Amino acid sequence: MQQTGEQVQGQIETIENWRKRLTFRAWHRGTREMDLLIGSFADKYINSFEADDLRIFEEVLINNDPDVYDWIVGRQKAPDELKSRVLDLLLGHQFAK
Repeated sequence: MQQTGEQVQGQIETIENWRKRLTFRAWHRGTREMDLLIGSFADKYINSFEADDLRIFEEVLINNDPDVYDWIVGRQKAPDELKSRVLDLLLGHQFAK
């Protein structure tokens, strides 16, 4: 079983459980619009993410919905520390397809 080395409540979390936890968080953002945007993104990409990608995605998820939404629609630029393949995929993700 592959492990990430990420500590969750004092235990090492498997990458599969990490993906499941982040997918749950993506679908339970607080606003239905962001649930649909971020949740559908997670459903499409998270199984291809390795540990580095999951860390970036988790960093995106800790941001407030209005900020992330503004990045997605191009109203604001995302912080430089989040620049990554994951952010590029998120910004290019189209919910309706």
